[in-house]
Amino acid sequence: MRKNPLELENLLNDLDMAITGNACLKSAFDMALYDLAAQKAGLPLYAFLGGANDKDIHTDMTIGIDKPKIMAKQAEEFARDRFPAIKVKVGTSLQEDVARLKAIRKAIGYNIPLRIDANQGWAPATALQILKALEPFQIEHCEAPIRKEHQEALVRINRESPIPIMADESLFSPADAFRLASQNACAYFNIKLAKSGGIRNALKIVAIAEAAGILSQVGCFSESRLAMTALAHFVLAAKNVVHFDMDAPLMLAEDPVNGGIRYGKKGRITLPDTIGIGATIDSKFLKKMEKQTLES
Repeated sequence: MRKNPLELENLLNDLDMAITGNACLKSAFDMALYDLAAQKAGLPLYAFLGGANDKDIHTDMTIGIDKPKIMAKQAEEFARDRFPAIKVKVGTSLQEDVARLKAIRKAIGYNIPLRIDANQGWAPATALQILKALEPFQIEHCEAPIRKEHQEALVRINRESPIPIMADESLFSPADAFRLASQNACAYFNIKLAKSGGIRNALKIVAIAEAAGILSQVGCFSESRLAMTALAHFVLAAKNVVHFDMDAPLMLAEDPVNGGIRYGKKGRITLPDTIGIGATIDSKFLKKMEKQTLES
């Protein structure tokens, strides 16, 4: 049955009914449909969403878990490049995580904001102890300190932690956002299009955040500039988003994208005023990809 690609709500609702989960897959269809709708309207996607290209966007840079000396050296490199903030992966033990932050602060000082991401690595029983031990290193926020299953413990940690808590792995859907907000389980939301299922749900999540007085960050997986361009359009339509973790394309070996956002000095992201999303995958790159044909 042929369907109108401009009927976003109907099509995305049908997709939700047909497939359980698979948020990343759904986000690809969601982005494509929003791209078509904005092109049909003759507008950049951010304008189609009601936003304006008036926000100063600078991505942070991420340091993966490693030995303290190696992480400190990488922090020095990012500091020299004058990124506005550095995100540090933690989540092992009190001694190891303290050693990591201590080495990084010794290397770069206290002028650059640090953010940490535990990736659910700490046990509920020890998370507060570790967060309190990390307080002297002036951390802006901590992502996902414990596993998402421990919702009640997250509420207590958010209440007692000296470092603001950010929900990530516990935040996929608008229903998750409502639950986190209603239980006062975090100070920040981390919104990823591939995690929420795309722009439609991301807009619902950020609306809940705004209503609840929760600030938001946008984040990413190992995604290309195409996905990050769609995310930049969302950022320009969402005033509640104040932190930007959009560094994935800077870590990829290849850049197969035509058009889209550009990364400048200090991690500055610029978005051209192109109709729709304004980014496509290079056809030569696509020819190298594995192909599958589905027959009905």
